[in-house]
Amino acid sequence: MTTEAPRGALTGIRVVEMGQLIAGPFCGQLLGDLGADVVKVESPGVGDPMRQWGQTTSEGDSLTWPVIARNKRSITLDLRVDAGQDVARRLLDQSDILVENFRPGTLERWNLSPERLWQTNPGLIIVRVTGFGQTGPYAPRAGYGSIGEAMGGLRYLTGEPDRPPSRAGISIGDSLAGTYAALGALAALHARTVTGRGQIVDSAIYEAVLAMMEAAVTEWDTLGHQRERTGAILPKIAPSNVYPTEDAASILIAANQDTVFRRLAASMGRPELGVDPRYATHHARGERQEELDELIESWSKGYAADELLELLHAGGVPAGRVYRTEDMVADEHFAARNAIIRTRNTAGQEFAMQNVAPQLSATPGAVRWAGPGLGEHTDEVLTELGYDAVEIEKLHDGAIA
Repeated sequence: MTTEAPRGALTGIRVVEMGQLIAGPFCGQLLGDLGADVVKVESPGVGDPMRQWGQTTSEGDSLTWPVIARNKRSITLDLRVDAGQDVARRLLDQSDILVENFRPGTLERWNLSPERLWQTNPGLIIVRVTGFGQTGPYAPRAGYGSIGEAMGGLRYLTGEPDRPPSRAGISIGDSLAGTYAALGALAALHARTVTGRGQIVDSAIYEAVLAMMEAAVTEWDTLGHQRERTGAILPKIAPSNVYPTEDAASILIAANQDTVFRRLAASMGRPELGVDPRYATHHARGERQEELDELIESWSKGYAADELLELLHAGGVPAGRVYRTEDMVADEHFAARNAIIRTRNTAGQEFAMQNVAPQLSATPGAVRWAGPGLGEHTDEVLTELGYDAVEIEKLHDGAIA
């Protein structure tokens, strides 16, 4: 007797993704990871530009695409023509969530305005991801994740204090907007169980970044304090930094809580530091942050990385290597939790990628397949919508070709 695999929490929910690049599609990825049927609508013959972006295989295939488009079915549809719009409306009449990240007004030009869609499917949730939101003076502007990171405050605080603002090595602004979009979609799904009606989820990239800025606005408003770039540290949070080892590794040690600092002092063989008035309290350590970092660095350099980590972990001190991707792939804890998995697309190509997060105990998400070929599921989806073979053939002559 075999046991059926648990179904994802969003099994039975259909999502139509009309976005491209990262912000909207990352929302679709998250919903698909949790079990939703995500139907990705792409332009015939062209598709999402992410099919060509980033590192590529020797055949020229993007290695970003298998991740951002995993668990999705691809259909091609020309939304600029009446026949394509008719298909889109029929699809949306049988769907729960629409995700799009075009400039405000684009859906309306395609005769797919929320008001029109709600006439036939009042429960449809419409997720709109843009640089600046659907309202306000900046709404019509083009907006990429990098602009949202800049205007949301993240770029100003990223990097070393003696250099211009830097960036993270990933498109974090886009991904944050997609994450908040998915959160909003799930909240709207719950609200629909009460009201029976859908609503608009308006996720702006700059606001998603702003939401992560902790107390920066409050500090400015109350104290006139402007946070500045501080490199590897947060001012007054000590010790929490990257420290060198004898074998030239980099170990991050975070012992900024009073009790944890006492454990670090004990691990260093200098328990007296934990009760020394110069270091015993959070405020005192913050005032002597540089001095304390130098003290810990002089100690850490006397150990090889593995030896240092073993000592710190035994003492209950949070610490870890600064991992590169190859370290993640080789790590036993990552393996034990299946944090990195291998999956295939329908062409049989195999890819390693990060697994679904977070992990749900009863209805876990899953990576069911890697990114699909352009239009791979067009006929399949059209058949599900009730089109017969003759109608599908006619659509191939224009709307989906």
